[in-house]
Amino acid sequence: MEFKVPHALKVEHDQLHHDLTLAIESGGQTGTAAQVVADALHAHFDGEEKYALQPLGLLPAIAEGKITPEMAQVLELTDTLKAEMPRMLEEHQVIVDALKQLIAAAKQEGKLQHADFAEKLMLHAQSEEEVAYPAALVMGEYLKLKLGRA
Repeated sequence: MEFKVPHALKVEHDQLHHDLTLAIESGGQTGTAAQVVADALHAHFDGEEKYALQPLGLLPAIAEGKITPEMAQVLELTDTLKAEMPRMLEEHQVIVDALKQLIAAAKQEGKLQHADFAEKLMLHAQSEEEVAYPAALVMGEYLKLKLGRA
């Protein structure tokens, strides 16, 4: 069974990458600070889209009560997320620290659109920690119960 990152989340990640590229290309201290963010963010986004966000593609079907035995395949991803959660949260802290530096540089250079972007990315990380990751974990535990895998 194939699992896909929900379209809205994929578009959001793509937009964040685009905005980060613009910040890098702006040059100066802002560009340098944005590159530090990019270095911290790239591998994080890859892992996140692989095992933290793909399971969320099943939420609409599960909410409608359409649970199939094939859905058990997602448990490997949710179990990986559970194991990787401490590392992912540490990565978020590194990213947020880098974003704070980006905000400071962008404000100092008068590049307020890049400071605004950095603040949005910080909120995005918080949303993942408070909503997306827990939803994926709860979904995995729910499927274990429904599929007799607990």
